[in-house]
Order: sequence, then structure tokens, then C-alpha cells
Amino acid sequence: MQDFFNPIDKDKTAEAPNLLPYAHHVGSAIIRPLDKGRTKGNAMTAMYQQTGNQLQQIKEQVETLIRQAQALHDRIDISEKIYRADMGFKPVIGYEYHLYERPNGQWVLSMIAPEEWGKNKPYEWIATARLLADHTWEILGKSDEGVQI
Repeated sequence: MQDFFNPIDKDKTAEAPNLLPYAHHVGSAIIRPLDKGRTKGNAMTAMYQQTGNQLQQIKEQVETLIRQAQALHDRIDISEKIYRADMGFKPVIGYEYHLYERPNGQWVLSMIAPEEWGKNKPYEWIATARLLADHTWEILGKSDEGVQI
């Protein structure tokens, strides 16, 4: 038997053609060089978009916390005024009461709602609140909001 003779020149063949940085025959996949600037630009755009979204979420969370802190501050302020106010009764848990300011600057807690006074209101309405079981006050409406809830 004769030894096999390969007619292809050994200088024109590769030991591992799959590792070549270019296509080694007509049926090979097209290999295009990377446009590094474009790749980095796309990556930067994606990074800015993602971090921008995250910053927006954090901003919304901070704004929510600020609103909650302001509501708590208002609750403390109104509660202090209620406990310093004159009241001729013992407040009952679960009922609504109305805080007013007298012309002399003193506060008074009343069971009479602002709309129940008629035309001649003797006091300036400050807030409406409900006494909760833990003896804190849930603010239902404030005069600076313009509308009672």
C-alpha cells in the first residue's frame, strides 16, 4: 500500500482552524472586527440609563420619606396643641374632635365641627382629629390645607 500524499501545502493549513482570527474557508462564519468605540458608547449609554433609573427611584423614595416625615411633624404639632388646649370633657377613643384657636391665642378642643357653628364662628378652626387607641391623634384635616377631610 502506498502512503497517502496530501496535495495541500502544509504552509497553507492550520493545526487548529477554529482558533484563527479570520474565516479559514468559504463556508465559515463572518468574523468582523469589533468597533471598540461603538461598543463602549453603547455600554456607556446603557450604564447612564440604568443608573438614571435607579437615581429616579431613590429620589421618589426620598420624596416619600420627606412627605411622611412632614405628616408626622404635623401630627406631633397638632397633638401638642390638643393636649395643651382647654377641654371641658374627656375625649373618647375613636371619636372626632375639633381644635380651635381663641382670639387671645389659647387653644380649645371641641366636639362641634366648624360647619356646625353657623355664620358666627367664635374661634378659628385649626384642625380636626380622631383620638386613637394609643392616645395619639390622627389628623383628619388642617386649616392650612383649606379643606377638611
